[in-house]
Amino acid sequence: MSAPAESVLASLYPQPLWQWFARICAIPHPSKHEQALSQHIQAWARDKGLSLTEDKVGNLIIRKSATAGMENRKPVVIQAHLDMVPQKNADKVHDFTKDPIEAYVDGDWVKANGTTLGADNGIGMASALAILGSDDIKHGPLEVLLTVDEEAGMTGAFGVEAGMLQAEILINTDSEQEGEIYMGCAGGVDAEFTVPVQWQAISDGVSAFNLSLTGLKGGHSGVNIHLGRGNANKLLARFLADNAAVLNLALAGFNGGSLRNAIPREATVSLTVPATKLSQLQQRVAEFEALLRQELAAVEPALKLSLTEQPLPQKVLTSATQQTLINLLNVCPNGVMRMSDEVAGVTETSLNMGVITTKDNSVQVLCLIRSLIDSGREQVQGMLSSLAQLSGAEVKFSGAYPGWKPNPDSPVMAVVKDTYQAIYNKEPVIMVIHAGLECGLFKKPYPDMDMVSIGPTIRFPHGPDEMVNITTVGQYWELLLAVLERIPERS
Repeated sequence: MSAPAESVLASLYPQPLWQWFARICAIPHPSKHEQALSQHIQAWARDKGLSLTEDKVGNLIIRKSATAGMENRKPVVIQAHLDMVPQKNADKVHDFTKDPIEAYVDGDWVKANGTTLGADNGIGMASALAILGSDDIKHGPLEVLLTVDEEAGMTGAFGVEAGMLQAEILINTDSEQEGEIYMGCAGGVDAEFTVPVQWQAISDGVSAFNLSLTGLKGGHSGVNIHLGRGNANKLLARFLADNAAVLNLALAGFNGGSLRNAIPREATVSLTVPATKLSQLQQRVAEFEALLRQELAAVEPALKLSLTEQPLPQKVLTSATQQTLINLLNVCPNGVMRMSDEVAGVTETSLNMGVITTKDNSVQVLCLIRSLIDSGREQVQGMLSSLAQLSGAEVKFSGAYPGWKPNPDSPVMAVVKDTYQAIYNKEPVIMVIHAGLECGLFKKPYPDMDMVSIGPTIRFPHGPDEMVNITTVGQYWELLLAVLERIPERS
């Protein structure tokens, strides 16, 4: 499993794409740490004699002239993002800022050894770079836009300005299901609770433990939110709501999750318990683990609840602070708020309680609200504002990004749909995705740009189980090249 990605992926089809993906795996590029990969791509583009621009936020725009006979086609920009989500299993030693991704082939899938793979959006980025590097792919005037920090705040997409792009058509490569063409996506906003806390000295006759929930699948808080997976933060809050008071537990910390847009796979509560209550705590932990295994048997077969003795902490939360925190975490909504009436099977509005962090004077809770409609997002914001007022906490909303409103009359959508049907003799599914794509933000500086999103089949993005289907990568590549060849002429 630890062989270099280049040697593992070299024989896969299409080789130009997989060769680029292997290079991408070899260069660390988690969100906010894309510089090394960006510099590698820039050096390559200059060596190829391609036109290259880096904007003020770090986005790359690479241009290539049309192939012979295609000069009068409408100009196209292929768009992907440079960064990947850094998630790993608890027992995996890996530094995403220094270590390469250990990709391996398992049947018809490419996976990573204990970490996220970065197929989201590395496959799309690899396809764009492979096209730029080819001398025998037909296309009109072409731009490739590689944005930064998509996964952690869409900084790059927010930074795209009017006049930067010359294209009339944008092909986003960040979709994750072959056979589906996306023409719209959810918008979103970050919600950050700050819960003020006070501390007190520990009581006599207590022992200290870490109560940890691990082994959950996690995943993308847009793509996977409707699957009923466990949220480690919410499940531990549930345990505390049922047991903290009756067992005289005192909390020294609550920390869980690592990204606002990833369903938390792991969480840990540091606590003290009176010696007289220890056996009851152990029994209730075992009972709660058994209950969760029963409730979540179909979706979380590997969950584990463990109690590990620790050195005594210097302080614990006051009783009033602790009760307020537990109540807030337990009652805070999470998961699917509403399914769409207009698009069958698609989540309309959701909330992910992504990260809980205990600090000196507060506990911070970072959530991500997603919705296909502004009113849905605003409703959840109102719910969280009410919760903050009731609990004496503060909530701030930031980083709001718009959804991408579907255009059923999109000309490029028709081209992609007809091309897919011609290649595979079946109709693709036209979809709206609950995840956030950058297209909605691009519509502000480029309101008339015609947009579509396609991609291969990627399972479980934003978690260590992430995998990409090899056959569908080939299908996505063939579709992308055929679409480029069928782009109509300028009017």
